[in-house]
Amino acid sequence: MADLLSKFRTRLNKGLGGDSWLTRDIGTLFSGAALSADALEELETRLLMADAGLEATTWLLDRLKTEIDAGKIKTEKQLRDSLKKSLLELLLPIAQPLKIPAFIRPYILFVVGVNGVGKTTTIGKLAQRFKNEKLSVLLAAGDTFRAAAVQQLTTWADRTGTPILSQGEGADSASVIFDAVQSAKARGIDMVIADTAGRLHTQSHLMDELRKIKRVIQKHDQFAPHEVLLVVDATTGQNALNQAIQFHEAIGLTGIAVTKLDGTAKGGILLAIARRMALPIRYVGIGEAVEDLEVFDAAVYVDSLIGGSTE
Repeated sequence: MADLLSKFRTRLNKGLGGDSWLTRDIGTLFSGAALSADALEELETRLLMADAGLEATTWLLDRLKTEIDAGKIKTEKQLRDSLKKSLLELLLPIAQPLKIPAFIRPYILFVVGVNGVGKTTTIGKLAQRFKNEKLSVLLAAGDTFRAAAVQQLTTWADRTGTPILSQGEGADSASVIFDAVQSAKARGIDMVIADTAGRLHTQSHLMDELRKIKRVIQKHDQFAPHEVLLVVDATTGQNALNQAIQFHEAIGLTGIAVTKLDGTAKGGILLAIARRMALPIRYVGIGEAVEDLEVFDAAVYVDSLIGGSTE
């Protein structure tokens, strides 16, 4: 865990002088030895500017205020410890790694998200991760509406040595993914990772197309897809939360991957999603390399934010 914490803290706090967007430096909240009068206001500003959202921010500050009023927070250490405890309470329930059960074959994973969030890159990284876990993977190039999307996924397939099924730009997305599932079943492949057409979550007709894909795949397996993973970009802040809400209403999400978390002052979006959606956060992207997709670890994330907190 130490290596992961070091890597995550370095990436998450890049460009912030070694301090996280939350604590940056937490010592400034104190006037001499005492907590300053405007400390909670400063924390509120930091949380909101980092896109933690009003719900998560209010929840967190209410808890801190209760402890301050009760005289339980008087020192920097006590503030760090209380912050850490509250953040873990919020995030631990949704830090749920994706587990592929052996009794479901092929396991069907839909990857959804708007254009530009790093969806194709995430699929490539997922393929490599599952291959490292000794699972055979087939990619389905279902994003047939966006120019170059099939080529981009093919590049990742080549890079990771993963087979891919595609029918070219303009093909029916549901047909491509259905054929991939049939092929995986015939070839004994463990899982299908299906790219779906990048769509604006505000365009209802495109959301209808996503529902169609789900219906078609359920002709193969009524319980499919077994995972619907939404990819969101941390740098888009509250828009990422809006996307999660809209996609969840349209198709029913089972997990979220947050990309571009490294070096952004918008990392609080994880808190907003946790408080509003309570959906599992499966992965976080903290770099461009194929291995820079980490299973979301709440303890590591919180430690990277709080820094000087002690056990």
